[in-house]
Amino acid sequence: MVFEKPVVVDCRGHLLGRLASLIAKELLQGQQVVAVRCEQLEVSGSHVRNKVKFLQFLNKRTATNPKKGPVHYRAPSRMLWRTIRGMLPHKTARGAAALQRLKVFDGIPSPYDKQKRMVVPDALRVIRLKASRRYTVLGRLASEVGWKHGELVARLENKRKIKSEAYYKKTLAQKKRLAEATTKVFNENSELKPTLAKFGHAL
Repeated sequence: MVFEKPVVVDCRGHLLGRLASLIAKELLQGQQVVAVRCEQLEVSGSHVRNKVKFLQFLNKRTATNPKKGPVHYRAPSRMLWRTIRGMLPHKTARGAAALQRLKVFDGIPSPYDKQKRMVVPDALRVIRLKASRRYTVLGRLASEVGWKHGELVARLENKRKIKSEAYYKKTLAQKKRLAEATTKVFNENSELKPTLAKFGHAL
């Protein structure tokens, strides 16, 4: 069974491993998942420690021909994708089909910028970690190990936020005008209220 509507998850402030495990479960159940703002994922532990661990991971390669693998992704979105892949039986038909239902993005591209985004409370850092615990932002780590598009994604995100704020203010103004018009009509036609109520309508 494949769910018709994909779920859009805003990764900002979530822990990488916890979010990946929950997304993997949903994918196996047939849910389509779109993960956006992967560059703002977080990993528990200090930045230096996580960077050293990743640099050690970069040393793992095929001695005779490094192109044969393993592949070391630098983009935060691909890091999340690889983490989720490790939690799926991706070499079976069921696992491969589940992985096909996943989309990952840095930033929030169109059309997902105009869709409702959800958070996963069980994976939020502020809920799962103590306030004193150190953590690493995945976008910063990725930029220091070879990801070259961090500044571009940040610039596009700032543009999107400005447009989103303008749209929100416009929507609030429209709602205010509608409420004022409704009140005006109600006051002008208050004598019709008993008649309308008699026929099951409310003004």
